[in-house]
Amino acid sequence: MVREKIIRYLLLLVAFSALGSLALITLFIFKEGLPLIVKVGLWRFIFSSDWSPSRGSFGILSMIIGSLWVTVGALIFGVPLGVAVAIFTAEFSPRALAQAVRPLIQLLAGIPSVIYGFVGLTLLVPMIQHYLGGPGPSALAGAMVLAIMILPTIVSISEDSIRAVPREYRDGALALGATQWQTVWRVVLPAARSGILSSIILGMGRAIGETMAVIMVVGNALALPFSPLQSVTTLTSNIGLEMAYATGDHRRALFATGVVLFVIIMVLSVSASVISRRPVRR
Repeated sequence: MVREKIIRYLLLLVAFSALGSLALITLFIFKEGLPLIVKVGLWRFIFSSDWSPSRGSFGILSMIIGSLWVTVGALIFGVPLGVAVAIFTAEFSPRALAQAVRPLIQLLAGIPSVIYGFVGLTLLVPMIQHYLGGPGPSALAGAMVLAIMILPTIVSISEDSIRAVPREYRDGALALGATQWQTVWRVVLPAARSGILSSIILGMGRAIGETMAVIMVVGNALALPFSPLQSVTTLTSNIGLEMAYATGDHRRALFATGVVLFVIIMVLSVSASVISRRPVRR
């Protein structure tokens, strides 16, 4: 009895220490970044594309749009593939094949991001430049690299959601004369919709927060991008590139960029949590 109480309090302490670390990180980022936002003005900071720290201009619109290009592109490439793999491994593949594919997909999450960036820089960027034109390093290259990086998140959560659908749903649809694909499309996927949407939102958060691989393949140009073949700068890549030598307002502006990124990722995480808790409609 006493041992169980000790273990319970230790686990509670660990949980609160994790929350405390998150709170300290949040306070530090906001403490460093909010003064610059107040000084420049939120509207000017977010909706201006003039980023010139030496002249006191801090506008991150081009970085926001660059992040959107890369993130949306990653979802366009990654979501259909990830959901398709999840459907195949959960519903159609032999058990032995599913057990072989699942660890391989999860292994993608363990590969360092710099390796993805190196492969994209040496293989993907020259192919884009040769076959599609443009400088090569571009939003398209970043999107394709990130599409592979978000696959483990989308596949694992979507597959778990599909497998969690009660067997009775499938048996009822098959008993009514539906084919296996009709059962999956009209019964299983709608029932697993909340989990699949959560996986997509979490994958979006993973994509928008990636730094090293993005720095290596997007070109890091501060101009407003109007094509996926143009070089772009994302919020994370700009922080990674300039933090080493930034001082004064420049440094505070990078923390302010981190505040914007932090808010975006928190909104995505909360959205995923809310969606995952929605009851399955019967």
